Amino acid sequence: MSAYKEEFINFMIECDVLKFGDFTLKSGRRSPFFMNAGAYVTGGQLMRLGEYYAKAIHESFGDDFDVLFGPAYKGIPLAVVCSVAFHNLYNREIRYCSNRKEIKDHGDTGILLGSGLKDGDRVVMIEDVTTSGKSIEETFPIIKAQADVNVIGLMVSLNRMERGSGGENKTALEEISSTYGLKTGAIVTMPEVIEYLTGRNINGKVLIDPGIKAALDKYYEEYGVR
Repeated sequence: MSAYKEEFINFMIECDVLKFGDFTLKSGRRSPFFMNAGAYVTGGQLMRLGEYYAKAIHESFGDDFDVLFGPAYKGIPLAVVCSVAFHNLYNREIRYCSNRKEIKDHGDTGILLGSGLKDGDRVVMIEDVTTSGKSIEETFPIIKAQADVNVIGLMVSLNRMERGSGGENKTALEEISSTYGLKTGAIVTMPEVIEYLTGRNINGKVLIDPGIKAALDKYYEEYGVR
């Protein structure tokens, strides 16, 4: 596993973004872990988050693209901080773009925030985590309706590696990839997180002890991709 991936796992723990225990998800599933990207709240945290995203995107897609698109609402700051990180790390001027939930009819009108989209733009979408692919289902048509753009990929911070909503033995990211014809990636996957944290002492506490590990194994036996 790359050093920046290990650093990112520690970073999620440090920022209280990734937790282990007993959680009920929006889907109704009982999960032994929970990720809340809304816990990145300080300037320093957001700066580091943008750098991790930029490194993962650069590794997966290089820098031959024009726009980072972050679906509203959580994707908005992600697109901003990642575009800043691309400038700082790779000296590339990547434009950021996001959608509004409602079309604005005065001043800065339209459905987009940040940069507009133009024919020929190569776009990478950026999200925190994808469980069902619903936000992509909502925003992909919006992007394609603005101009003749090429959406080349989607990057998330954590791939939960659970079956998607299509009823097949595919993860949500795999479903998105096959549906929309784009490459998907994640800074880290949940199996990488489990491998790294199992039995490891982080700040005086073992986050994945035998009890949590057993709960994770049971969860993925039921909801994971085989």
